[in-house]
Amino acid sequence: MEWFDATNYEVARQVLQRGTAAVFVIALISTAAQFPALLGEHGLLPAPRFIARTSAKTHPSVFRWHYSDRSLRVLCWLGAAVAAALVAGLPQLGPPWLPTVAFLLVWALYLSVVDIGQTFYGFGWESLLLEAGFTVAWLGSNDVAAPTTIILLIRWLVFRLEFGAGLIKLRGDRSWRDLTALYYHHETQPMPNPLSRFAHLLPRWMHRGEVLGNHFAQLVVPFFLFAPQPVASVAAAIVIVTQLWLVLSGNFAWLNVLTIILAFSAVSDDVLLGASVPVTAAGLSSSPLWFVVLTSAVAALLLVLSYWPAKNLLSRRQLMNASFNRWHLVNAYGAFGSVTKRRYEVIVEGSSAAMPASDADWLPYEFKGKPGDVRRIPRQFAPYHLRLDWLMWFLALGSPDTRWFEAFVRRLLEADRPTLALLRIDPFDGSAPTWVRARVYLYRFTTRAERRATGQWWMREPSGWLLRPVSLASFR
Repeated sequence: MEWFDATNYEVARQVLQRGTAAVFVIALISTAAQFPALLGEHGLLPAPRFIARTSAKTHPSVFRWHYSDRSLRVLCWLGAAVAAALVAGLPQLGPPWLPTVAFLLVWALYLSVVDIGQTFYGFGWESLLLEAGFTVAWLGSNDVAAPTTIILLIRWLVFRLEFGAGLIKLRGDRSWRDLTALYYHHETQPMPNPLSRFAHLLPRWMHRGEVLGNHFAQLVVPFFLFAPQPVASVAAAIVIVTQLWLVLSGNFAWLNVLTIILAFSAVSDDVLLGASVPVTAAGLSSSPLWFVVLTSAVAALLLVLSYWPAKNLLSRRQLMNASFNRWHLVNAYGAFGSVTKRRYEVIVEGSSAAMPASDADWLPYEFKGKPGDVRRIPRQFAPYHLRLDWLMWFLALGSPDTRWFEAFVRRLLEADRPTLALLRIDPFDGSAPTWVRARVYLYRFTTRAERRATGQWWMREPSGWLLRPVSLASFR
């Protein structure tokens, strides 16, 4: 069926299937490593309690039948193994239904995690991965060509992701409209990486150019993803290049990497490899009727579900990173509708003194990703997601949800091993402190002269208290 088969997108299919599966591997491994301490039976926000007070109608999850930290880890590693097989291309060697079953298994498992993950899984890229995994599931195996409808729906996903992010910026912070947003963003973003300071120190005219380039890439280019080739491939290349700059200058979990993968849905084999290199037509049989009917039904479902995010794009009160159904399919996306102009950091410290008399009695806990030690160069963690570090950024901005932080402080006072494993440095080497406190500091990148004079990556000054000294007795 020539109208159904996208015979010129075999490379795109391989990138979409293997790349999305690779992101699932990362997401599931990070869940196995972090979920028990954050949300497990004795976590900061225990998932069993959340399951008990919510319903399957709003939060479907296989863990409603049974949750334990052990079962969570087992299922995550099982899902990661299936996703790794997809990365290797093994299910794709079978009939068209086999990759679909494998992807849907991984999707259902990760959906089960996200729906009980509460604030630790309340990020837009969780819904993005779920939508991508479900949609990519219907691309078939190596025996048949990818369905044209699914290829176009993945482009529609990229369109919503990019265009939604562009609109939320224009409708939000004035700094995006006066081209000054990048004066601040590299310094104040949630988790800077090793190159963020260099990006921040670029001349201001370059920052203004960055904003203009962002507006072009997010507000103009997405429309051309649906243009004939080679225009669609050029549009995809622009999306990929702009996302690579974000990868180089920040830590946004798998958001940028997954966007790059999905943008390949608009890259044809002819443009990528040249018309003289045939890679698709040979060896591909026509799609069986059952596969055509099934994927057409799925495409129709996704088109119906597109009504709400499309309406959201046109709304003056545009929602950012919103799901309109419990399955996280066909979502609304967006990022940085407002830009923080000053960077505040919460520094958590402990003391083993009976009655601390001075700042010398306090030692800081160091996190893996978020800034703390002013001499430490930020590390690159993306596409791995450090969930505790990200919530510490929201906490410094004044997030009203502090339940998890109160539990975190108590775990520090108890010297809870799983919690301490989430940190880079425990200054008490596993022993329990007597007191814990949290101070707020104003951070900024050092100038080149300050860096040479002090050896520091950051300059900071006290800005107040988040939590005055508390002991374990305060929680009893």
